[in-house]
Amino acid sequence: MAVDYAVIVVYLAGMLGMGWWGMRRAKSKSEFLVAGRRLGPSMYSGTMAAIVLGGASTIGGVGLGYKYGLSGAWMVFAIGLGLLALSVFFSARIARLKVYTVSEMLDLRYGGKAGLISGVVMWAYTLMLAVTSTIAYATIFDVLFDMNRTVAIILGGSIVVAYSTLGGMWSITLTDMVQFVVKTIGVLLLLLPIAVVKAGGFSEMKAKLPTEYFDPLGIGGETIFTYVLIYTFGMLIGQDIWQRVFTARSDKVARYGGTVAGTYCLVYALAGAVIGTAAKVLYPTLPNADDAFATIVKDELPMGVRGLVLAAALAAVMSTSSGALIACATVANNDIWSRLRGLASRGGDDHDEVRSNRAFILVMGVGVICIAIALNNVIEALTVAYNLLVGGLLVPILGGLLWKRGTVHGALASVTVGGVAVIGLMAWYGILANEPVYYGLLLSLAAYVIVSLATKPTDAAVLAYWRERLAGRGAEEEEAPAEPVAVSS
Repeated sequence: MAVDYAVIVVYLAGMLGMGWWGMRRAKSKSEFLVAGRRLGPSMYSGTMAAIVLGGASTIGGVGLGYKYGLSGAWMVFAIGLGLLALSVFFSARIARLKVYTVSEMLDLRYGGKAGLISGVVMWAYTLMLAVTSTIAYATIFDVLFDMNRTVAIILGGSIVVAYSTLGGMWSITLTDMVQFVVKTIGVLLLLLPIAVVKAGGFSEMKAKLPTEYFDPLGIGGETIFTYVLIYTFGMLIGQDIWQRVFTARSDKVARYGGTVAGTYCLVYALAGAVIGTAAKVLYPTLPNADDAFATIVKDELPMGVRGLVLAAALAAVMSTSSGALIACATVANNDIWSRLRGLASRGGDDHDEVRSNRAFILVMGVGVICIAIALNNVIEALTVAYNLLVGGLLVPILGGLLWKRGTVHGALASVTVGGVAVIGLMAWYGILANEPVYYGLLLSLAAYVIVSLATKPTDAAVLAYWRERLAGRGAEEEEAPAEPVAVSS
């Protein structure tokens, strides 16, 4: 496997090189956190597709195809639907706000006071998302080098932390574009056709597998509903996704570039399910469905191609990991630490802004690696992350965008009730149960509507300023944090 090793080593070295190049570009807060808001359609589409299609979408998507057949595409399909909905209905307005975090948007909409508690919930989500992506390095490096789990996590995590810390969003954008190309070639253009041919073609696959493997709804209606609720709605509100929307050069780039990325996700979803179905024909008795990707790559692909496809798996994991890491650090620094220190409304110079955000990426990155080493269950960690996100933040965010009667008190009640309910219900029903997110979301919605109607409407000046920002007007100098209009007494 010397050629395969060489491919991987060159790929990893390239990631570090791009981190160094990005460091020379990231001279201001805007450049470091949102790539100067200068990405055009091609780069925006590629990087958006890269961040949403991570290890769970690649390795997990193939595993679902191995277990359920073509209906195993629904998890990644739900991600694509969410990205399409975000791009078509919300991305233009989000991009025009010229903020850095979801919590800043909530402060603008509700007149302050909602940012800290929403920041804590969003930080917990991005932290767990970064952890689950980092854990996935263990699987890939085990296949590549038969490496110890802890060493694999440290190696993969350290590379991501290094290039993310050096150049921030510029480094992550450049590496994500490479990762997008590698994933497209490795998974769609190489692994997909080779897997189908090795399995004897679609006719042979149909002959050897039960008919339910080719039923689009075979995975079950409740499972599909849960995927849509968690992943489709999760795409609408996650800091990791919004931070990429903020990088768009214009609202048109955000809308049309995101639509292209969402469509790509739908194709990627079907490809993963087909690869998994082919693996079921070739290896009908694997002990773990998630081993299907690594097994078919290791046993069926020729030398060199195998290294490229494994690099594609690494690319998938790294793109999500780096995106979640910078989102986690951005929220920790700008929404939590700065507010606790009373610095949210004070602007520092560019050097200090970049230095502090770079320090937070490094600290959060080390923390993510340590948690990933200690944690074993990826699915449980990812479920906790998305349950908190959807149960705690979906209602106040979408409510703020769609319902002008929503108030800051309603938003705070919604975040608190939804978040606490989700945590309590996970403890009662179990982390992997569907009930926590169902009931948590309903309680969050009820709290938002009832408290908003029972409290004084949002100040007219706040709503007027909010509408100005949504229209792309009224933003302060971009390097200064967004400063909401205070609610009049």
